Amino acid sequence: MKSTLSILAPALASAAFVAAPATAQYGAPAPQQQQIQPAPATAPAQRKLNISKRAMKPVTELQEAVNANDVANIPAKLAAAQAVAQSVDEKFFVAQLQLKAATAAKNPAATAAAVEALLASGGVEKAQILPLQLELGDIHYKAKQYPQAAASFERVLAADQANSEALALLAETRHAQGRSGEAVSLLQRALKAKVASGGKADENWYKRAVGLAYEANLPVAMELGRQWIAAYPSPVSWRDALRIYRKVGKPDEQAMLDTLRLARATGALEGDSDFHVYAFAAANGSSPGEARLVLDEAIQAKMVDPNKPLFKDIIATLKADRSMAREGLAELAKNAKAAPAARLAVRTGDAYYGYGDYAQAAELYRAALTKTGADANRINLHLGMALARAGDKAGAAAALNAVTGPLSELAKYWLVYASTRA
Repeated sequence: MKSTLSILAPALASAAFVAAPATAQYGAPAPQQQQIQPAPATAPAQRKLNISKRAMKPVTELQEAVNANDVANIPAKLAAAQAVAQSVDEKFFVAQLQLKAATAAKNPAATAAAVEALLASGGVEKAQILPLQLELGDIHYKAKQYPQAAASFERVLAADQANSEALALLAETRHAQGRSGEAVSLLQRALKAKVASGGKADENWYKRAVGLAYEANLPVAMELGRQWIAAYPSPVSWRDALRIYRKVGKPDEQAMLDTLRLARATGALEGDSDFHVYAFAAANGSSPGEARLVLDEAIQAKMVDPNKPLFKDIIATLKADRSMAREGLAELAKNAKAAPAARLAVRTGDAYYGYGDYAQAAELYRAALTKTGADANRINLHLGMALARAGDKAGAAAALNAVTGPLSELAKYWLVYASTRA
């Protein structure tokens, strides 16, 4: 967050009050008041401030003490200036000096008190009020004064309910207060507000929202994970989002395989476990050829060690297994299309998918949907996967949107993949 304190706690250059006769310092005197021009560093507050003769001496002495960093005398000078400051300009200028002193002292409590004085003065320009409230809340948050921090952020939201920064900061405050569910809801609102304003939320906002939802074991973690990968698709974001799905969504063995297929498509496979589970599930299903290809890719990329006991046996088994071999699929496909039941068409389609022949896989999945015993949700998922890998975004979307029930969550991840594919 860009600091507003750096704007409202300026250097207040000593030349404004020191080593010059009164008329030279402040210009020609008015009948009852002197004009004080803040230093150029007060950019947004550059206006003439009217200080009465009655308040001039205490205010001048305070400024001299602040500019000289006379910490021993600043408290007394501040109290004296505050006692005589009556107008908006006087209170505002005294609060500016108070803020400069507190900032120089690096005293969070004093800084918070100075910001509160600035806001209470009535002299803060309208455009600076909400940023100051945000900074005030941030000061309280860092001091672990969570009720005061929340109050500041809520004042911002009362004036601007779509203020994404206030929503995000209030979310952190609620999390610190042990209210994680509320924190996640606030971060969701912050992300929506940022997008609605035409902007793009920082990736860390998505990570934080996903992390908090996952820690709290909230189902919304999956939806937030999809929002993250849609906004910032990368092997890392896909890896983390899919691992959260695997833990929160608890997919069955087939859905786990389809999840790992998506991880492979997005470059998100990592670690012995991913590759072993993938190869084992594919080999147990209809795709021993796919299992061989996955392990060959991993070995070539030096992502797994084929000599490890974890892989040694399965590699040997796959070498000996010639079921669903590529050269025999054409005959199986012919038989599958003629069969009344869906099972062979699905198995053969899965085998074609494993070899990367997505067009043939899609043709068999479509045929399977017309047959008896068809699990429409799983077949539409696989059809959508094949079309997504083939680059048919419209066809993939149609198939994946037809998936209902428990598999619909995984279908939504594949929809993100299809929509973000170049």
